[in-house]
Amino acid sequence: MSILSPDYIFETSWEVCNKVGGIYAVLSTRARTLQSVFPDKLFFIGPDIWEDSVSQDFIPTDDFAEWVAYAKTHENLSVKVGRWDVCGKPFVILVDFMPFFAQKNQIYGDFWKLYGVESLQAYGDYDESSMFGYATGAVIKSFYDFYHLENKKVVAHFNEWMSAFGLFYLKQNLPQVATLFTTHATSIGRSIAGNNKPLYDYLTAYNGDQMARELNMISKHSVEKTAAHLCDAFTTVSDITNKECVQLLEKEVDVVTPNGFEPDFVPQGKALKESQKKARECLTHVAENLLSYKLSKNPMFIGISGRYEFKNKGIDVFIEAMKQVNDLPIKREIVAFIMVPAWSDGKRGDLAYKMGHHLDLTISDPFYTHHLVEIEQDRVMQMIYALNYTNQQSQAVKIIFVPSYLNGNDGIFNMDYYDLLVGFDLTIFPSYYEPWGYTPLESAAFGIPTITTDLAGFGQWVSARPQSVDKGVGVVHRTDSNYMEVVADIRDMVAEFNKKSATEHAKIRQKASAIASKALWKQFIKYYYKAYDIALRKVEKK
Repeated sequence: MSILSPDYIFETSWEVCNKVGGIYAVLSTRARTLQSVFPDKLFFIGPDIWEDSVSQDFIPTDDFAEWVAYAKTHENLSVKVGRWDVCGKPFVILVDFMPFFAQKNQIYGDFWKLYGVESLQAYGDYDESSMFGYATGAVIKSFYDFYHLENKKVVAHFNEWMSAFGLFYLKQNLPQVATLFTTHATSIGRSIAGNNKPLYDYLTAYNGDQMARELNMISKHSVEKTAAHLCDAFTTVSDITNKECVQLLEKEVDVVTPNGFEPDFVPQGKALKESQKKARECLTHVAENLLSYKLSKNPMFIGISGRYEFKNKGIDVFIEAMKQVNDLPIKREIVAFIMVPAWSDGKRGDLAYKMGHHLDLTISDPFYTHHLVEIEQDRVMQMIYALNYTNQQSQAVKIIFVPSYLNGNDGIFNMDYYDLLVGFDLTIFPSYYEPWGYTPLESAAFGIPTITTDLAGFGQWVSARPQSVDKGVGVVHRTDSNYMEVVADIRDMVAEFNKKSATEHAKIRQKASAIASKALWKQFIKYYYKAYDIALRKVEKK
């Protein structure tokens, strides 16, 4: 039986043209593959949150101008159409969802009556996300009607609970469109983990609805669970997250769609060596100015990055492991960077001044590169102080907190994260809760050996059993209760890696790249085609 393929794909996420998390990477890297198969029949829909400015990733065009004008005049829909400035440059529609706030109570009431969505106890970003989701549904219907797509196979793909109101809208107003819903991480699973409750040992004993009440997550959980049951095809990114879906959402996914990668922006050959040199010079320059002394000739740069989820991302494990490495005999000096955006109000003034004027000044508290608001409440700094790091020259391991987005304009590094990543010797992502894990995959793609855990989807995909970083990607066994074992395993891996020669490191880099090459979108896109087929066939039967 041949697979059903859509004529049009609409895909919605809060992170379209809005770089705030890992879903941006998923969608933006997958865009080229889909655009090549469905040229200009692929439309990403994101929030127009830019007021008088525009997203730097949005390239305005005059495409579909008649529809844009009609939607504004006849449907009070304010949209901007352009291209997403990523590989493939697919069409993108940014929608102003603010006008829908005037209908918020009516919308909530309707979806309570129709689908049992509980919005009464909503708080925080729930209203904003829901109105955005609703607006995307209205955009899809408007486009569908204006261009008479009645005889076309149309798929609408909604990512995370933040866009689920668009799915509800289509089920109510345009049920002939096949809907997909992807949860990249269940809201309850993430909340259980983030609240220091044991997720894995007791997963089969948890009830999602009960935990939603206990953790004050009723509305978000209700939206997510309803979308999972209502959509035509339900997907998630890993087998480990599918187990959460079965237990907490009471719905097994139709397809597991692992996250792929596009290697286009990974420099090759001579360009790679030049990029590595530039990155290492930048890392060295910042470290030496912050620490107020010269580093050794060839220090080992180790990094962790991602969202500031102290336990879930294993930031605590990283800091502890680096401290234990410091107590071992080390061949190469180590500088460990924690590149995690935190509550910062800009570059550290004394450091920036010293770097800008080439002054020989001693920087006090040489642990962070950007000013931290309420530093005494910051968990990274609390742990650094508690473990008695000193960053003295005599220490084998120095630790530096970079609490800023590395977007090329942070005031200290002034280089993009990827441009800096290539300069690292090793990255470590000892996650406790990680549905997939883009950061270790990105590292491997850049040829940077990396360590992750078997509680990360990517780690499980790499190996079902623990393995050394000598294989390119190290996988550490992690449970609810083996924190110190994880610390010790990472400590030992780092110590062994530190002893190796440049030739041995080069071979490990090649192994990391080889693993990443098996996780490209050209290998993983087939799972999306299967999901489209399932959704389209389900709609056909109605």
